[in-house]
Amino acid sequence: MRGATVRSVRWEGTLQRVWDFPPVDREDALGGRTIVMVHGFRGDHHGLLRLLEELPAHRVILPDLPGFGQGQELRGTHDVATYARFITDTTRSLAPEPPVLLGHSFGSIVAAEAAALAPGLAGSLVLVNPISAPALEGPSRIASRVAEGYYLAADRLPEAAGRALLANPVIVRAMSVFMAKTRDRTLRRWIHAQHDAYFSSFASRRVVLEAFRSSISGTVRDRAHQLDIPVLLIAAEQDDIGSVASQRELAALMPNATLDVIGDVGHLVHYEKPRDAARLIETFLEGVSA
Repeated sequence: MRGATVRSVRWEGTLQRVWDFPPVDREDALGGRTIVMVHGFRGDHHGLLRLLEELPAHRVILPDLPGFGQGQELRGTHDVATYARFITDTTRSLAPEPPVLLGHSFGSIVAAEAAALAPGLAGSLVLVNPISAPALEGPSRIASRVAEGYYLAADRLPEAAGRALLANPVIVRAMSVFMAKTRDRTLRRWIHAQHDAYFSSFASRRVVLEAFRSSISGTVRDRAHQLDIPVLLIAAEQDDIGSVASQRELAALMPNATLDVIGDVGHLVHYEKPRDAARLIETFLEGVSA
């Protein structure tokens, strides 16, 4: 496992945590880039560790989004706009030159928002399992309706009961089973263990509910036409949240986009196929640098 410097960042009166992974000490690290990674909804920095391990030549800056993992709860709303401002400020303070900005799932919306609203912030953009259509319109709209009811119930209960419902291990496991596509039993057990350990690592019920509302209402499409930097979309053949057809439509909205589809995987590319994703990222970055 790569070592990291854990940075404490003061942001809008709160303490946030950022993991800063230097490139592995190897010859090809001389041509490495800085990559700022943004994790998905209800995740934290742990979720992207397998992917960054497959990118040893690059420095990786990986924060916990405020209110998740070790990030403190904000006074304001936990939504895409706020998270984009956090990523923008963190990137400007820690990256010496425009880095590669990478987002997974909900993090793809945040990364796209940051890149679109802060020209020059990033030199290129990588979106893994990007959110290409509103959750209530996508291929998993029935499951999204069920999830909406679950979060609504958690909102209407008293604080302690609502938080307990959000962290209920049976429901967390059901979510994990729904997303995992691998037939490798060892890998499936590991994925479930990751979700068990980190999917309920949130500061409060309010954080989760606000972020959920934002996650089902926004998409990368909202900023697609403003993304004039090189963009790599890494889609998944079996993604229940973003179909390949909707990913193609998303790519067509961007001035300079490349779409690659990984087979035999769903919404957990970062867990199930990190090496495949890393190879696509390396090829993309070689083309951007050429």
